Amino acid sequence: MVEKRYEWADGAKLEEHSRRKHKILREYVFDYLTVRCRLPQQERFRLAIVDGFAGGGRYQCGSPGSPLIFIEELKRAVEAVNTQRAVQGLGAVEVECLLVFNDANRVAIELLKTHVAPMQAESSQTCPKLHLRVEYLNEFFEVAYHDIKRLLEQGRYRSVIFNLDQCGHSHVERNTILDIMHSYPAAEVFYTFVISSLLAFLQKDQPDRLRAQLDHVGLTTIDVQALDSLMSQKDWLGTAEKIVFDAFRLCAPYVSPFSINNPEGWRYWLIHFANAYRARQVYNNILHDNASLQAHFGRSGLNMLSYDPTHDEGMLYLFDISGRASAKNQLLGDIPRLITESGNAMPVMDFYESIYNITPAHADDVHAAIIENPDLEVITPAGGERRKANTIGVDDVIKIKKQISFFPMFLNAGMKGGAKK
Repeated sequence: MVEKRYEWADGAKLEEHSRRKHKILREYVFDYLTVRCRLPQQERFRLAIVDGFAGGGRYQCGSPGSPLIFIEELKRAVEAVNTQRAVQGLGAVEVECLLVFNDANRVAIELLKTHVAPMQAESSQTCPKLHLRVEYLNEFFEVAYHDIKRLLEQGRYRSVIFNLDQCGHSHVERNTILDIMHSYPAAEVFYTFVISSLLAFLQKDQPDRLRAQLDHVGLTTIDVQALDSLMSQKDWLGTAEKIVFDAFRLCAPYVSPFSINNPEGWRYWLIHFANAYRARQVYNNILHDNASLQAHFGRSGLNMLSYDPTHDEGMLYLFDISGRASAKNQLLGDIPRLITESGNAMPVMDFYESIYNITPAHADDVHAAIIENPDLEVITPAGGERRKANTIGVDDVIKIKKQISFFPMFLNAGMKGGAKK
């Protein structure tokens, strides 16, 4: 597939897949800041946001690009956080954010400056608790990454978000993603690419493995016309998702391999990489708040990619109401199995860290499946029992009850899917 570059000087067209991605990005940044500024004793929060393919700032239709979205949502979040803290009788939080905007297109960067400058000035006047520093770079991302690291190291930033919305697939190396996730304790990456470009790369890099992965959808080589006919089929989405996850699973502890749910087929992928389960938990919840913007095909409980396509075990999961009902049903069997495999008891923190790379489920559905399960109980640090899903805490322990209703003492190694009937 030929890469499509934006002509910012003449007004870039906002494509539907970008519009959907921007909505997720916008809401995630807002929720990210509200989560990170919850400590009552907190007085300051520092973060850096790097937009590696920043563009010119506004599209032909007037909609903001990602750099302006970041500024808008930072401002909105800081105001919301401090309003809530004032209601609670808490002191305000000062938020310091380094924004690094890079684009290889000189015209785009110069245009972006004209859009950012008035927003930065307005923010300093109307939201004094938000302190923005903006740096501009004009290089291909892999060249710019050295200077980006230098800026982050100079400021000693631990919390860093990278937005890597590239054309094609070849402009960001997997080793660079790995370096980002290893360099910053609270790093997160939003990584966008066209699936056909990734497959073309893997066909050269890992031809035998890719051929085996494509076998059940009838492809032995990457043919653009064949891909066009497959990309709107559910089986294709499941196959592609497994390929994507396999290609990137070692880059971070938490990798969400979900496609942008585009009417023209599952062509564009938006992957979220994170080092902490909480980031993936928030991301899953954002997707459920924006049902149908991303898509998953497979299981909806735990072990989301472990379905067998020959047995028609997979389902299309669009993070909507019907998907959540299916997820909760599978979780009722999956969760006690996981607890049993762990010795009949598991700290909630360990449970979260175990599941959030293998489930698309909403946190509320996970908690409900625990509380409503007749074979599970949640014990507080003081020895009491939780009765409500929304009270489960990371210091609690999930246990298999001594008198269980149906779950087997010894697991059948050959079991798949939900709980044994």
